[in-house]
Amino acid sequence: MVKLNTLRVELGIPVIGKIEGSWSPDESEQRAAWELYVELVTRISVIDFTPSDGLLRESLSSLHSLFAITRQVLRTYGPAIARPKRNNVLSLGYIALTILNLVLRPFLSKWHPLLADYEADKSAHISPIDHEKQWEHYWEFFAALKTTQAILYEYANLLAEAAGIPPLVYKKLDSL
Repeated sequence: MVKLNTLRVELGIPVIGKIEGSWSPDESEQRAAWELYVELVTRISVIDFTPSDGLLRESLSSLHSLFAITRQVLRTYGPAIARPKRNNVLSLGYIALTILNLVLRPFLSKWHPLLADYEADKSAHISPIDHEKQWEHYWEFFAALKTTQAILYEYANLLAEAAGIPPLVYKKLDSL
């Protein structure tokens, strides 16, 4: 693994404003950061998702899967990746849990039940995608998704830096 200097962290978080501080990833955190990074950049979390790309339900499921993945990575690497080192105030564990609990959880907690309620009224004569497009909250969902993705994009870039690699996702997400 590449020996990294201390990273400066500044991530905008809706509930608390932002988390900021210093983080010096060790080898375990670098490996864990790489695993989390791969999961983030291969999902809807940082990839443009437009109305023609598929179902809203699929985007929610993809984002929800990040909970199990993050939990598994944290269990695999143990408490050492949650402890700040030396004069640093942050750790990968703290950053990852903040993203789950203050970025993903509020988004999913709002949109999953709203969409589920709407899906329950779907007629058998309409396709799921056409039904979703008639949802009164369709465009509001996309705006909230873009806001969440922007935060996850910054998180992915931080994970890439911690893993000692250049970001593999280069383009910021466009607005609708």
